[in-house]
Amino acid sequence: MGAGTDSGTETGPGAGLRRLVLVTLAATFALVLVGGVVRLSDSGLGCGPAGSGLAGWPLCRGDLLPGLELNAIIEYSHRALASAVGLLMIALAVLAWRGLRGSQRGVVWATFAGVVLVVAQGLLGAVTVELNLDAALVAAHLGLAMLLLGLLLYVWRGVRPEGGRGGEPGGGPGLRRLGLAASAAVLCTIVAGGYVAGTEKYGRADRGESVGAHYACGTDFPACNGSFMPFGQSSLADVHLTHRAFMYLSAALVTALAIWTLRRRPGGREARLAARSIGLLLLQILLGALNVWISEQLELLILAHLTVATLLWMSVAELALELRAGRAGAFEAAGGGDRGGGARPAGEPVAA
Repeated sequence: MGAGTDSGTETGPGAGLRRLVLVTLAATFALVLVGGVVRLSDSGLGCGPAGSGLAGWPLCRGDLLPGLELNAIIEYSHRALASAVGLLMIALAVLAWRGLRGSQRGVVWATFAGVVLVVAQGLLGAVTVELNLDAALVAAHLGLAMLLLGLLLYVWRGVRPEGGRGGEPGGGPGLRRLGLAASAAVLCTIVAGGYVAGTEKYGRADRGESVGAHYACGTDFPACNGSFMPFGQSSLADVHLTHRAFMYLSAALVTALAIWTLRRRPGGREARLAARSIGLLLLQILLGALNVWISEQLELLILAHLTVATLLWMSVAELALELRAGRAGAFEAAGGGDRGGGARPAGEPVAA
């Protein structure tokens, strides 16, 4: 994206496009956290009970605005922020199409996919409300949000400035596959955690205090009711243990990914992402353990668990993208990707 490109095609959006990507990324991250607040404040059905139809979504208790009831305001704030993310995503797709379609088609298509994900996320939110916060829908809703964050990270690394240094070397095929596997495992852990959350009482009048998978293993961790991973005790225990199983897999894969990456003595960005991933992993395991060890559910602790899980997913996914990009960088260095005019194709490694 050199400033001296004659046509201006690649430089038209420039810093404005980069700022828009960062704003959209920050807004999407905030949307995930506000969604957690909605659940923990019993506001998931704040705009109307299940089966309300259009009166409950997109309307709120049959009105355009939520009124003064606290749960309705909290739920409506989540919808308002989701609408803002949708508008930002549309603007991002338009700017990417105008400025990058000739040089970075992968980035452009990723922004279009982001628009589709935002629309799907909104519709899934409506169905989730209509069907009384069904656990599977709650988990899917959270999973789509993580995928949107991943897409935005891909877009960001395609448009961020190079900073005047050469690209990172990237990883070999084995390391790139490990990065993808670790990212997938973390995503599955988050989705399974969303399912655990969906079994809880929050926001649902048909569930009592004792119902839910959160304490299906009592206050035991890493054990579960006196055993290790005792699947088959109960359906709720199986839900809880599925989340733990994905967590153990994620811990192993993320640790292996970070160690393998750091042993290669990579440049600054890859090393920082690897170290950050390990730090967030350790913090997340501690928060998860505290959520079990403490016999009373603490909403702030649960929200912290969601926050760190989201940061961990972003860190591991970004590291996987960096390792994947090294392959494209090697292709460029060999002269296979010369497009003239200084245009940088999506996926070419750039410095932090």
